[in-house]
Amino acid sequence: MTPDQRSGQSTDGRPGWRAELSLRFSDDGAGGTRLERAHSGPLVVQRPFYPEGRALPHVYLLHPPGGLVGGDQLHVDVAVAAGAHALVTTPAATKVYRTRGPTAEQTQRLTVAAGGALEWLPQAMILHDGSASALSTEVRLDAGARFIGVDTLCFGLPARGETFAVGRCRQRFELWRQNESQPHARPLVIERACFDATDAVHAAPWGLDRARVHALFVASPAPDQATLATLLPLLRAAAERVAAPERAGVTVVADGEALIGRYLGASTERAQRFVQELWTLLRPPLMRRPALPPRIWAT
Repeated sequence: MTPDQRSGQSTDGRPGWRAELSLRFSDDGAGGTRLERAHSGPLVVQRPFYPEGRALPHVYLLHPPGGLVGGDQLHVDVAVAAGAHALVTTPAATKVYRTRGPTAEQTQRLTVAAGGALEWLPQAMILHDGSASALSTEVRLDAGARFIGVDTLCFGLPARGETFAVGRCRQRFELWRQNESQPHARPLVIERACFDATDAVHAAPWGLDRARVHALFVASPAPDQATLATLLPLLRAAAERVAAPERAGVTVVADGEALIGRYLGASTERAQRFVQELWTLLRPPLMRRPALPPRIWAT
């Protein structure tokens, strides 16, 4: 690896930083989960924390520059092996700053083997006025794998009165599951969105309906029918507590292979509170662990 590759500086004349992070979680054979990591450029993780014991590391993703600018390219690859369990979050929201033209790119690929579990819980992505971004998250689950994930966008800074009058965002979120009886993976959730600042999607009732914050919560598989009979009213009650004109909802899709929660509103704090409430209710039946929030959430 060259010095420029280690630092993340471009070697092809293009603007921006290049950064790659690879995380591999595996069963250490003694009741714990082992983390192997590799990175280039300014994208790293702290040492794993074990507030729930050696079986489940909590890992914090760090981007030392503090945000993305035009031309940045970030690639994250997370793989969880059979028998391993990991929780990955971020210490703060990720910011995408104003650009003079080039697009900032963030690509995330998450794979979970049969018998593995991943909780992917980053804080919001804040898109500043004038920013340009292409954001992609692809999740691949083997049969018997478990997953909870969150994807939150904030357009501008509503609390400071900043709008998203200029800019563009391409967002893609895909969740696939490989079943033993099928030769090819089955798509469970496919979301592809174009959020150019001047597009009708921002104001239209069929789109964001003027909401500045959109949060997507995904759990796979959904709890079984017996568990859902008790749990679904609690999940929907959490959605009903979101006060109008903000909205939230919960539904089960893909023949019970996924449970989806959504928030549309004006506050990243309220969005985070909603998805954390869903996580608190769903974690015990899906991950078979009590809901112990990462310590960083309390700071």
